[in-house]
Amino acid sequence: ANATPDHFDIWWLGQSGFLIQWNKSLILFDPYLSESLTKKYADTNKPHVRMSELVINPLLLDNIDIVTSSHNHTDHLDGATLIPLLQVNPEITFVIPEANRDFIIDRIKCKHDFPLGLDAGEKIEVKGFTIHGVPAAHNTIERDERGKCRFMGFVIQFGKWAVYHSGDTVWYDNIVDTLKPFHLDVAFLPINGNDPARGVAGNLDTKEAAQLGKEVGARLVIPHHYH
Repeated sequence: ANATPDHFDIWWLGQSGFLIQWNKSLILFDPYLSESLTKKYADTNKPHVRMSELVINPLLLDNIDIVTSSHNHTDHLDGATLIPLLQVNPEITFVIPEANRDFIIDRIKCKHDFPLGLDAGEKIEVKGFTIHGVPAAHNTIERDERGKCRFMGFVIQFGKWAVYHSGDTVWYDNIVDTLKPFHLDVAFLPINGNDPARGVAGNLDTKEAAQLGKEVGARLVIPHHYH
């Protein structure tokens, strides 16, 4: 694809993983590029089997500028994905919820000051991207002892564009007021719903994702977290 400032490209990499290319820069959201959960939950009552084959070996993604983790669940913070990804991208910026730093350091085996931590309401600028932290509720807005969010989404502004990656979230008070001012071009929203019988934390369902996209004025909603 042509890498020019007047458009950007999106690839879905399975589950909640999305790769965006803009102006010769690449940002990767919540990659899960292994079979960690399939192995973990084999022979249980909640098997985690992919709907499709793995898209790419993380060792081949050696040109990534920014990678995110929205929270500590394995399909958003996978050691088998991130450790090789960091190895082949020594200059990468790793954006995380600050509340999760110690957990992430233990899982990813990186230096304590290597990740770039954000909290809800904070923003940073990295390689032409402005990254805003916003709360996520999975199923509640959970905070650490310092009041920092453990579950987050990210709004990324670049050029004339604004994109929202939700992480995992249900609908919460003020989510519309939080997102609407960004005039989102694209919202990546989960659609697997909130069924306690599944024994996993919940998310928006398809109807809620469509409604949220409409209420915040997003030009396009792309579903995730159903893989």
